[in-house]
Amino acid sequence: MREILIKGGTILSMDDKIGDLHRGDILITGEKISRVAKTIRAPNAKLIDARNKIVLPGLINAHIHTWQTNIRGIAGNWSIPEYLHNMHAEIAPNYSANDTYLGNLVGALNQIDCGTTTIFDWCHINATPAHTDAAIAGLQEAGIRALFGHGSPKPDPKDNELPYTHIPHPRSEIERLTKDVLPSKDGLITLAMAVLGPDFSTWEVTQQDFQLAKEFDLLVSAHVWAAPNRLNKNGYYKLAKMKLLDDRHNLVHGVYLSDKELECIVNCGASITVTPEVELQMGHGTPLTGRLRKLGIQPSIGVDVESNISGDMFTVMRMTLQNQRNVDNREVAKKTGAPANSISISPREALRWATMDNARALKLEKKIGSIKPGKQADIITINTQDLNLFPVHNPVETVVFQANSSNVDTVIISGRIKKFGGKLRYKDMENKKTLLLRSGRRILRGMNIIY
Repeated sequence: MREILIKGGTILSMDDKIGDLHRGDILITGEKISRVAKTIRAPNAKLIDARNKIVLPGLINAHIHTWQTNIRGIAGNWSIPEYLHNMHAEIAPNYSANDTYLGNLVGALNQIDCGTTTIFDWCHINATPAHTDAAIAGLQEAGIRALFGHGSPKPDPKDNELPYTHIPHPRSEIERLTKDVLPSKDGLITLAMAVLGPDFSTWEVTQQDFQLAKEFDLLVSAHVWAAPNRLNKNGYYKLAKMKLLDDRHNLVHGVYLSDKELECIVNCGASITVTPEVELQMGHGTPLTGRLRKLGIQPSIGVDVESNISGDMFTVMRMTLQNQRNVDNREVAKKTGAPANSISISPREALRWATMDNARALKLEKKIGSIKPGKQADIITINTQDLNLFPVHNPVETVVFQANSSNVDTVIISGRIKKFGGKLRYKDMENKKTLLLRSGRRILRGMNIIY
C-alpha cells in the first residue's frame, strides 16, 4: 500500500488531543492518516518536505453553486431580487449538460487550487438527468470530495405550467442516483438533496421533500430567505413538530429568522451556513454568526456564488470573522461609548469554522476536518516563505489573516496528491479554460453584460 510522509512541517491538526506541532510529521497510508508525531521513520514512503510549510486539514466549503463558474464576475452589482430573476429565469435555462460539466469541473479544480478539499455542491441547474450526470462527472474528474446537492431549476412558468414552488423534488431522480450513479455513502462524491424548503415551496412540497430525504437518509439543504414574502412562515415549526427537522438538515442564510424560530431550528440539531460576502452585498442582512454563537453553536461557512465574489475559503473565513467582530465592537461602543477592551472571536475559531465545524455540518466529522490517525488524508500545506506571509510568528493568524490561494503549495485528497509545488496536477487545463470561456459567452449572449 502506498505511503506518503509529510515531514518537518508546522502542523495545525485541529484535533483537541493532538493540538499544534511546531515541527512534526504525518504518515499517510493509502487514503488515510496513519500516524502523527514529532518524528516518523518511513523509508519506503514518498517524501514531502514540509519544512517552511504550515500543514493543516483541507478546507471545507459548506455551500457553493459550482455550476456558476462559467459566468464569473457578472453579479457584483445585483440585489437578491435581481439575482433570483436574472440567474434562474434568464441564465440557467441557457445551460446545456456540457455547460454544467465544464462549470463543475473547472470550479472544483479551482477549489482544490485554493486549498479546499471538500465542497457541498448546491446544484440547482438539473433540468434533465443528463445535466445531473454531467455535473457529477465534472466533480469526479476534478478529484474533489463533495456532497452533490441535487436540486431543481427555478424557471419562470410557461402557459399552463405549474410554478416551481408547486413541484416536489423528483423522486425518480433520487432513486436513480442512489441506485446507479452515487450508490455509496462512503465514496468521494456522495448524494444530498438541495430542496426549495419552506421559503420557496408550498407546504405540501416542503413536507414531501423532507420526507423523501428522511426515507433515503440524505443530508437536505435549503435556502432561507426569511423575508416577508416567504411562502411558509411557520414551516420550520411544522417540520419540527413532525420530526422531519433534525441533524440531516442544513439551512443557508436565514438572517431574518426570529430568535424563537432560530432557537427551534438549532434545538432540532440542524446546521446553519453563513455566506457572509453574498449576504452583505445582496441585502440579506447581518450574517447569523453572532446569534448562533449566543445559542451555543458555531456556524458552517461557505462561498455561495462565484458569479459575484471570490471562490476561496481564506476570504470567507476573514469576511465571516471580521464582520462579526465589527458587529460585536459596535454593540460594545453603543453600550459604553468607548471601544471594546478585547476582541470577541479568535482566529482559531474562524479556522475551526472552515474545518471541523464545516465537517460537522455536513455530517463528515468522523472522516475529515482534522489531522488525526484514522481519518481521511485530506491535507494542505501553506508556503511560509512567500513574501505575503513571511515571517510567520503565529501560524493560525498567518493562515486566517494573511494567506490566500497563491500560498497553497500542496493539496492531498483521500491520500492522492492533487496539487504539488504550487501546481495543479491536471493536464488538460488550458483546453478546458478555452471551452469554459466559450460556454460562458454563449450562455450570456444577449444579456448586455459582456465587455
